[in-house]
Amino acid sequence: MKKIIYILVIFITTSVFSQAFEDGEKLKFRLSYSSFLTAGYATMDVKKTVKNGKKAYHVVGKGKTTGMISWFFKVKDRYETYFYKNNSLPYHFKRKIDEGGYTKDKEILFDQENNNALVINNEKNTKKNYTISGNVQDLLSALYYMRNQDISNFTVGREIVLKLFMDEESLNMKLRFLGRETIKTKFGQIKAAKFRPIVQAGRVFKEKESVTVWVSDDENKIPLRIKASLSVGSLRADLYTYKGLAHDLKIE
Repeated sequence: MKKIIYILVIFITTSVFSQAFEDGEKLKFRLSYSSFLTAGYATMDVKKTVKNGKKAYHVVGKGKTTGMISWFFKVKDRYETYFYKNNSLPYHFKRKIDEGGYTKDKEILFDQENNNALVINNEKNTKKNYTISGNVQDLLSALYYMRNQDISNFTVGREIVLKLFMDEESLNMKLRFLGRETIKTKFGQIKAAKFRPIVQAGRVFKEKESVTVWVSDDENKIPLRIKASLSVGSLRADLYTYKGLAHDLKIE
């Protein structure tokens, strides 16, 4: 459960071809543990804003455990990102989490032009500058940057590298395209593109290739399903409700 939002954001990327989302989009995911037990819900909401006279988006992502899971492991996460509409580059990121008593309350102010990230730790009341490479994404803006990419010509096995900055560290995330298939959802049959992020094995994930993601193979490219094998059990997220999509979701 400690990687709810993390799992939701790591998939797809290459070159821009259309706007995949718009102001007012709302996505809700049902999270289940070991395939049968409802673990909680995660949401992502998009709102338009303005920064330095430029059009931008403000996205809020939340994750929360419910029911029996919350009795022994309570999670309440909130992620926020602000990024420019024209290039999807973030300028402000917020992360406030409480995961079974493990807490973080941090912000990142990005200066993409000068390759700098100012990390603010609100718990310790500290600030520190870090050097970053150009065109870096934060944990949440990465999702919306990637949704604006053209995957129509992807072939099986293709790998893409995405640059991220999180927790005072620059990361290169590999994403591997596995192919296309039609999956059954609560809304009906939907054509999907299938990806596998190459993640670091260790305390949370069972192995490097333990996460699989299905996204709608259309102009929206919204996550439909995520499966992850954890060190103990497995986690699955399924699209539960949606509204305000920029394009009609193609359901068969």
